[in-house]
Amino acid sequence: MPGHGVSTAAFPPAAAAMPSFETGARQGRLRQYQLQLIERIQAARSGALAARKELGVMLGGRPCLLDLTQLGEIVIATGVQIQGVPLVQDWYLGLAAMRGRLTGVVDLARYMGEPPCAPGNHCRIITFSPRLGINCAVLVERVLGLRQLRTLQSVPLPPAPLRAAPSWAAQALRDSEGQQWLRLDLAQLAQAERFLDAGFGGRAAHKDIC
Repeated sequence: MPGHGVSTAAFPPAAAAMPSFETGARQGRLRQYQLQLIERIQAARSGALAARKELGVMLGGRPCLLDLTQLGEIVIATGVQIQGVPLVQDWYLGLAAMRGRLTGVVDLARYMGEPPCAPGNHCRIITFSPRLGINCAVLVERVLGLRQLRTLQSVPLPPAPLRAAPSWAAQALRDSEGQQWLRLDLAQLAQAERFLDAGFGGRAAHKDIC
């Protein structure tokens, strides 16, 4: 319900959410995939990757790109307990204890005016890099892997009647297969007035959605 985030039951512990027929080998492959992503993110930060890459994620059915240098951890959402907070916007899911710190979790698709992220084993929670100065994380439908920016072509943003694309989501790119991606800048999002004002007591309207 709006204003109450999600209950802790919405994302139960991973062990409870996994089907009984899932094997240890499958879980091992999932962990290995997560480790490989983390290693690639660390390599990108250290400059070990010659070609700049960004992380592809799905938000409200829309493929998006996130700058690796702005990201912290990628966590399976079913393993995270989110405590709802009263009197907040529906896109603010609540607080979660991550590495011993309370972190605000935002359903970024809903914040962008898209359908909310449906709970499931495919969902991921991605924390902001500490250098962004905000203890926050975003919930995404799924992680799509890494994409090389040099292989993508800039295209005009589709028209959005009565509203302009915010500065943190103002670049559209297309890959060689014709798939269009929306590139997001979490550093600018972290400074957006609407993003920083999740309570119902704040101003209702900000020009900060796609």
